[in-house]
Order: sequence, then C-alpha cells, then structure tokens
Amino acid sequence: MVLIERLAEAIRRASAHNPDVQAAPACILWPDRERLWEPVIAQIQAQLPELLVLGDYAPEARRGPAIWLRCAIAGTLDDVTVDPETPPVIYLPGVGRQDLRAVSECPDSLKPLAELQYRGVLWSQVNAKDWTPRAFLSSQQGGLGLDIPGDSATRQALLAALPRLLNEEVEDLQGQHLDADALNTLLTGGDPVRDLLDWLSQPESMKASLPAHEWKAFCHVCASRYGVHPEQHSALEAVEKLTQRQGTWKTVWTRFAEAPHRYPELIRQIRQLTPPDLGLFPAPEDMEVWPQLNRQEEDRLYDALSRLSDLPAHEARDRLEMLEREHGMRRAWVWAELGESPLAVALAPLAQLAQVTRRSLAGGEPEDMRQAYAADGWKADDALLTALAAVNGQREQEAVFTAIRTVYMRWADEAARHLQQTWRPGVDGLKRGATSPRAHEEECVLFVDGLRLDCGKRLAKRLASLGLAVEEHTTWAALPSVTGTGKYAVAPILNSDAIHEEPAGYQFTPITQHLFKKLLHEHGWQVLERRQVERLHKETLDTSRPAWCEFGDIDHAGHERGWKLAQHVDDMLAEVTERIEALLAQGWPQVRVVTDHGWLLLPGDLPKTELSASLVETKWGRCAQLKPGARTDAVRFPWYWNEQAHFALAESIHCFKAGESYAHGGLSVQECVTPELVVTGTAGPRPSVLIDDLVWKGLRCTLAVEGDTDGMTLDVRHHAGDPTSSLALSPKPFKTGGKASVVVADDDREGETAQAVILDSAGRVIAQRSTTVGGEH
Repeated sequence: MVLIERLAEAIRRASAHNPDVQAAPACILWPDRERLWEPVIAQIQAQLPELLVLGDYAPEARRGPAIWLRCAIAGTLDDVTVDPETPPVIYLPGVGRQDLRAVSECPDSLKPLAELQYRGVLWSQVNAKDWTPRAFLSSQQGGLGLDIPGDSATRQALLAALPRLLNEEVEDLQGQHLDADALNTLLTGGDPVRDLLDWLSQPESMKASLPAHEWKAFCHVCASRYGVHPEQHSALEAVEKLTQRQGTWKTVWTRFAEAPHRYPELIRQIRQLTPPDLGLFPAPEDMEVWPQLNRQEEDRLYDALSRLSDLPAHEARDRLEMLEREHGMRRAWVWAELGESPLAVALAPLAQLAQVTRRSLAGGEPEDMRQAYAADGWKADDALLTALAAVNGQREQEAVFTAIRTVYMRWADEAARHLQQTWRPGVDGLKRGATSPRAHEEECVLFVDGLRLDCGKRLAKRLASLGLAVEEHTTWAALPSVTGTGKYAVAPILNSDAIHEEPAGYQFTPITQHLFKKLLHEHGWQVLERRQVERLHKETLDTSRPAWCEFGDIDHAGHERGWKLAQHVDDMLAEVTERIEALLAQGWPQVRVVTDHGWLLLPGDLPKTELSASLVETKWGRCAQLKPGARTDAVRFPWYWNEQAHFALAESIHCFKAGESYAHGGLSVQECVTPELVVTGTAGPRPSVLIDDLVWKGLRCTLAVEGDTDGMTLDVRHHAGDPTSSLALSPKPFKTGGKASVVVADDDREGETAQAVILDSAGRVIAQRSTTVGGEH
C-alpha cells in the first residue's frame, strides 16, 4: 500500500466511535500550525475526497473561509456536497490546537469553527500534539514507524521530498534509513548514479531542467556521497574523480560502462583529460579508463596483424593466440562497446580460426573429410565470417584480411586439393536418386539458396533457442555445385523420367522452372509462391499436402556483396527463421530445410587460374562447360544429371575469373558439404505484422504495417538481432493506425545499409526490412 493511502486511513480512523454510547463526530479537525502539510494538500485531496480546506474562497478546490466550512458541513451549499455517512475532514493551515481552545482569544475568522472541537474530533498524536510529516512517518504510536532521523538536514529534505514520498510503497520504505541523502535521492528520482552521470554529460542543461528544490537536493546528494558539489566544482573536476574510480565513484564508472552511448559529452570530457603515467607495465584495469590508451593498443594490434603475412601459417597461428591473450580483455572495456576496439573484437574469431585451422582436413577418403568438416572444420568458416563482420573501417579490414589469408588460405587450399585428388566420380558424393525429400503429408520443404554448413549451424542454433527441435544432417552437393544443378537434386522429383526430356547443360540446369513445378504437382506436392511465403500470417494454406517453397537468397547476396556478405548473413538467417516459424504455425508438423551448395569466401580475392574463353561455352567462377573437342589441363568431372556430359573444375580454391572473393561451382568441402535441417515443434504464439511501407525523410524513418501493433516498437539497427547496434536515438512505439517513426542519431550513417526492425513487448524481433539510411541514393 502506498504511503498516501496509509495517511488517509489514519486520518479517517480518528472518527472511530462506539455508536451504542457515542454520537458520530460532525467532522475531523486537522490542525497544522506550521503549514507543513500544505504543499501536498491537493495531492491528499485526490485520495481523501471528503477533505475541506480553510482558506480563501475557492469552492472548485473545496476551499473556503470558516463560515463557508460550517455551511459545507451542514450541507447547505449547492457547490459542495458532503457524504452524510462520512465525516468531513477540515484541514486548518496555520492553526494550532490551542488556537481553537482559547475561544475568547480566537481570531474572528476562526470563531465559526471553535465549537466544532466539541462536536467533532481532532486528528492528533496520543500526546495531543499536531501531526507533523516526520512525526506521522516515524511514530510507533499511530504513525508508520519508519526510520527518519530528527536532524535539521533530514527535516528539510523530508519536506522537499514529501510529494514523491506519498506515492512510495510503505513496504519499500520499511527497513531503510531515511536520512537527508536518502530523501534527496528520492526527490531527484531515486537514482543518484544516473543523475550524476547526466550532470557530468550535460551539466548546464540538467541544472536548467530541474526545479530549484530538486537541484538543491541533487547538489546535497553529490556533496554527501561523491565529494563534489555541482555549484562549487566543475564537471571536469568530477570527471577526473570518475576516472580514478575510488570508493563510490567505482559504482558510477560501472554504471557508465553499462550504457556509454547515453553520455556522449562525458566521453568527450574524458578525452580532454591526460592519462597518468602508468609505467612500463601498466595493469589492464588502470588502462581501461582511457580511450587514448585503448587507441594505442588498437594501433599496436594493427601493426601485429599486418605483419602476419611475413610469417608461415603455423607461426601466424601462434602469434594470433598470443595476441588474443594480450588484447582479449579489451573487449570488456567500455571503448569496445563504443565501437573503438574493432580489432580487439575481431581478434576472438581470428584466434578461433587459428585454433581450428591447426587441424588439417587434407587426409583420408572424401567421406572422412565430410565427417571432419561437419564435426569441427565448419567452425573455421564461421570464425572467418564473424571476424569480417566485426570491422568496418578500411584500415581495420586490411589487417583482418591479412590475418585471415595467412592462416586460412593454405588450410582451405590443401583440403580442396586432397578432396579433388581422392574424389571418385560415381562413387563419392551425392548419388542421383539416393537422397531426396519424399512426399508425405507431414512435411514442408524450404529451399534456401546458398545455405553453407556454417550458416546452417547458425540457423539451427537460432531455431533451437526458440524451443524448436532441430535434427541436423549433412550431405554432398550435386556437381557442379551451382544452383541449376543442386536445387533439383534436393527436390522430390528425382525418380521422374520427365527430367530426361530436357537436354543437359546450359547454366547446368536439367529442367525448366515450368516443368519443375509441373512435376512437383504430379508427385503430390503443392508449390508455395514467394508471395505466399512472405505473407504467411495472412494466408490460410492447405497443410494436408506436402509443400515446396523457396525463401532466402544467401547466394545472390554473396555474388552482389562479395566478402561483405559476412556483415549480412545473420539478418538473412533471422528472416529464414521467421519463415520456418510461420510454416510450423500454419500447421505443418515438420519443416525440412534443404540447400543446393555452399561457397568459398576469401577477402582479398581467391587465386585465379587461366582458362581461355575460346575453350568454353559457359564459364563460372569455379566451373565451366567446355566446347566440344576443347583441350585443357583443367580437371573434368561428369555432370550430376548426365554422366556423359562433362565440365571443367578449377583446381584447389582457384577461380577462372579474377577479382572474385565469393565463388562456388567447384569441389571443396565448403562448397559441397551441405546441411539439411528437420525442424519440428512450435515456438509459441508470436504476434504477426506485415510491413506495408517504409519511407525516409532525411534521417527520419517512418514505417507503416498491417496487423496488431499493440505493445510493439520500431528500431533501426545495423544487425537486426543486436540491440546494441541500434542507430536510432531511441526505439519508438507504434501509434494507432500502425505507424511509427524513429530518427537516426548520427548523420554520418546516411547511406549505410541497416535493418528496420519491429520488436514485440519482450524485445524480440518479429519483423524486419533491409533499408538504406536516409533512403536509396
């Protein structure tokens, strides 16, 4: 129960009587000679509607002179009604109990009330003294029994904090020592650390925004707890204490480090200070305060990563692991949260890359390699993507490129060469007709183009985090590892003789899209068009028959963005996750996720091998269809759909084209060991909305949606699932009608790719759309 409710109860209890021997009191008189309660009387009237106030005539405020109060009690006024069953309470500011006792000396203005002391009752302490705020709050007899000292500073703070104190839960106040510090803290919002940080960041605007009594309370708290007085010390002096992190300032620093983006001016002031001399071997905990020292460490790490190209791969791996021990702790520093330690952040996956690539995949039979890659080898590719996603600046990218190429390229090269040397066409790999989704009534097959094994692992982790059951399998891609060949190899049409009606080749596609859909229908499958998949929450689909649908195009993004695909993979996987949830919600008990091929990705471009254009009909990055009679040293393999037709593959991880950092079509574990996920269960009900329109006006993004947006908010982020990557000043709730707007805080972000995300009340992403900050350019 809040304090004001307890106060109202105590006042009303003053009218308690025995109806068998006593008449009900005509009113309750509340004397207050020192006018200590007067600032909160209007607040108390809202809780105590029978409260009338002695004062100037203002019937709308239930206030008036003595004679008016007598008339109100008698029920003779038209503008004031009194419940005859509830004794009215008469508040008497500036009037003490003794003023009413001495009737002959009582001022004329009070005499109409004097006789009420006999027909009514007084709300007073057991010792007959008036109730002061401190007496009521601290008294064990008729009060609340709270711990409130009686010193002058506390009494002053109590009066200032009383309006807020009345709305506090009594249980929360019990057991607290409510001295001046505690009450001043309550007056300024109950969070002195936040208030202090706000002042350090914006000293002038904070002072201007506070009422005088709250500013005074804030200054008192600062002086008492932190040894600085905002009217006697500059904010820069206080910032210097913050960097020392001694005593209570350690808590302030910890709080700042939890949300440094909130305090840009404070960060600027820290940069104005000169770091102390920490000696030759400074402790990390002494360095972490200073952005200048963090910058020095980033420069040192940049130099170390850039020199890795001078080392053999095994020494470079040792060096990366040593650098991780030296710099890894900087990821916990506030400067990493502010994006000022990109190389330290990238170092964790680089060290993981170094560790995984110590174990070569170049050994045994192809099936041994598949098992080794599926067990641990994929982690190297996952670490490579994570490291690339951590850096945006060109300087940092160059350093990370150098580290990746030094430890990864030879590892991938050796594995690809060994696989190509041991591969037995017709024996190893995906066999035509051997594996394919079979038509049955409890399955929807979702085809995702270019879902490499490491991306499949990330997708499985996302799905499992939603409470879904995920079975993971791996298989070989059909050769060449391109969509035209691989997509139809994982579709439920393998046993159809109709495939042989189409000639082999031409983009390595054995069948037209029209005939493919026709065959699916003939085999009992329905085909969900992309529009249906994107509007699953709007569609009612037939889940009594198996379905084939296609969604997610990682491959297209890879060809378009090259190595920058690493910065967008998680957003695309989030969209695929939403579609799987929606398919299960439609009623299919099982969703099988299949893909056509993986890919190679190497920043700084894959090595090039020559293949004259005059020898080929079609040339891709990693495979080519040769002209009849063409002679070349390139290794030939039979086409998956027609063993009489052959194609050429680039050796190792090489490309037939220059300048390719992303490619597929060849024979390597990254391209050919593909995931298959079987997803069952339900993630529980999730609100569904459909993004209808997205418009930029300058740096303001306005989103319109269809569906119930109650409790939902809009944000703009670099990465949809990462709230710390938000670019907006703050997320904004949707208004009635399904619209919301947010403003990007930094105009330097204009032109960057971002994600407009819709969040439910729990902060989960339920819809998103890729966009360009400021609109398309």
